[in-house]
Amino acid sequence: MPPVRPTRRSLIAGGLGAAAALAVPLSVPTPAAAAGLIPLRLAGPTGPAPVGAVELHLVDPSRTDPWSGQQRELMVTVTYPAADVRDRMMLPWLPAGAERALKARFGGAVDAYALPQTHSADRAPVRPGRRPVLLHSPGYQSDRTFNTLLIEDLASWGYVVVAVDHPYDSGEVEFPDGRVLVNRPDDASYEARTAAVAVRAADLRFVLDQLTVLDRGGNPDAERRPLPRGLRGTLDLTRVGAFGHSRGGAASALVMYRDERVRAGIDLDGALYGPVVQRGLDRPFLLMDTAHHDGLNEDGSWPPFWRHLRDWRRFLRLADGDHNSFTDVVAVAPQLPEPVRQRLQAGKIPADRAVAAVRATVRAFFDLRLRRRPDTGHLLWGASPRYPEIEYIAG
Repeated sequence: MPPVRPTRRSLIAGGLGAAAALAVPLSVPTPAAAAGLIPLRLAGPTGPAPVGAVELHLVDPSRTDPWSGQQRELMVTVTYPAADVRDRMMLPWLPAGAERALKARFGGAVDAYALPQTHSADRAPVRPGRRPVLLHSPGYQSDRTFNTLLIEDLASWGYVVVAVDHPYDSGEVEFPDGRVLVNRPDDASYEARTAAVAVRAADLRFVLDQLTVLDRGGNPDAERRPLPRGLRGTLDLTRVGAFGHSRGGAASALVMYRDERVRAGIDLDGALYGPVVQRGLDRPFLLMDTAHHDGLNEDGSWPPFWRHLRDWRRFLRLADGDHNSFTDVVAVAPQLPEPVRQRLQAGKIPADRAVAAVRATVRAFFDLRLRRRPDTGHLLWGASPRYPEIEYIAG
C-alpha cells in the first residue's frame, strides 16, 4: 500500500479510507490474545453514563441503489446512554466478515493485529430521558465505526448518536445474513463525488424517518431483531444534529440543506459538494480543518459555502493535525510499526491531545446549539487554555 496524500481541494481520496482502516481496534480482546494477536487499544468514553448500542438493518423500498440496482439498504448503529451494562457483550469494532474483508484489503499488513470490542454494550437497556439525536456519516472508504472514540463519548454525555454506513461508498458493510459489501471506487471526478454525497444525504434523511418509527415504539429493523428496553420515547427529534468526517462532512452539510429537521451541523475536514456550496445554510454550522487542508485558501468549495452561511458559524483548526486526526486513527497510529504509521495521516499532534480536543469541541458545539448551553461556547472561540490545540480561524 503506497503512501497517500489527499489533494488539498478534495481531502477525500480513496486512500484516506484505506489509511483509516488500518487503525481501528479498541479494548482488551481475550480470544485475540490467546490467538497471539496484538491488541490495539482506544480509550473509553469520559461521560457519566455507560454506553449501549444497537445495530439496525434498514431497507428503503422507495430508492434504487445506484451501485447495485436493488433496493437501497443500510446498516446503522444507534449508540445511547445506557441504564445498566452488566452481563452484556460489547459490540465488536467490526463483525467477522467485515474484519476479514478489511484485512484482505491490506494484503497481510494488519493480520497480526486484533480488531477488538467497543465500549458499547449490545442492546443494553436505555437510560430514561429525552435525548438530542446526532447523525454521523464517515469518510469515503471508511466505516461507521471509524469515529467510535467520538461517538461513544457523545453518548456517555447524553446524546443518541446514529452512525450510518453507506454501502459501496463506505469501506466494508456487513449485513445480518453475512453479506459483506465493499467499496466501489468512484472515478474521482467532481460529478461522481457530487452524486455520491447526494446519495449519502438521502441515506441520512431516510434514517431520520426510521428514527421517528423507532421513537414511537416501532421496529424498523428488516429482520425485526430485538430492540433495547426503554428505547421508545427517548429520541428528541426536535433536536437533531449531523456531523461527519471528510466526505461525511459534505453529507452533513447537504442533508441540512435538504432537510430542515437537522438543526445544526459539523464538517470535519471535508470538501463540500452540491447546491449547499453556493446557497449555504440558515442554521448553525461548524467547519474544522487542519493546516494541511487550509480550507479557505486551498479548497475551492469552502469560501463560497462560508460566505453563504446565514446563521451562527465558526471555523476552527486542529493545530498540528492531519486529515485523520479527527478519527480513531490518531489514537491507534502510535501503536503501529513506523512503516504503517507513516501512511496514516495522523499528524504531529499527540494522540491524547487530539482525541480530547476533538471530543470537547464537537460536544461544545452541540451543547450550545441543541441544548442551549452558552457556558460551553468559550471553547468555540479557540480560547480555551485547556484545549490550546483548537485554533480560531473565523466566525
